[in-house]
Amino acid sequence: MSDYFVHESSYVDDNVEIGKGTKIWHFCHIQPGAKIGENCSLGQNVNVANNVQIGDRVKIQNNVSVYEGVTLEDGVFCGPSCVFTNDLTPRARYPKGSENYGKTLVKEGASIGANATIVCGHTVGKCAMVAAGAVVTKDVPDYTLVVGVPAVPAAKLDEFGNIIEWFNR
Repeated sequence: MSDYFVHESSYVDDNVEIGKGTKIWHFCHIQPGAKIGENCSLGQNVNVANNVQIGDRVKIQNNVSVYEGVTLEDGVFCGPSCVFTNDLTPRARYPKGSENYGKTLVKEGASIGANATIVCGHTVGKCAMVAAGAVVTKDVPDYTLVVGVPAVPAAKLDEFGNIIEWFNR
């Protein structure tokens, strides 16, 4: 008996590490080399690709694919259907291989809103927040709310996500 939960409709490949207390819900796929920390929650239809690193107490909502090259630190929240990319110039006929994927880091305590897109090669800072539907094309500073397409800084936050100061209002 394991010390984590995987729903019977989900598939966990060999060579995967899953931490104590983690819950993996319906129709998920965890691929080889993935490391998922303790007390995480992966909602319905989450894909965790090869060699992805996920910290402790991470919550990934429904319909999210965490592709190779993405690292989620402790306490990260990924809203429903948010998107990570790992190739800036993808071509089906000319794959580059994983060694050429762009790296994305989502730092401790950051939150990504529903349907937001994080373009690869960027960092979402500590306790930062990406608004629903935003498209991140640049690094997001620590404790900053970004909004829009492309995402721009809108406010300074505290660690709880409360707005401390609005920018340009």
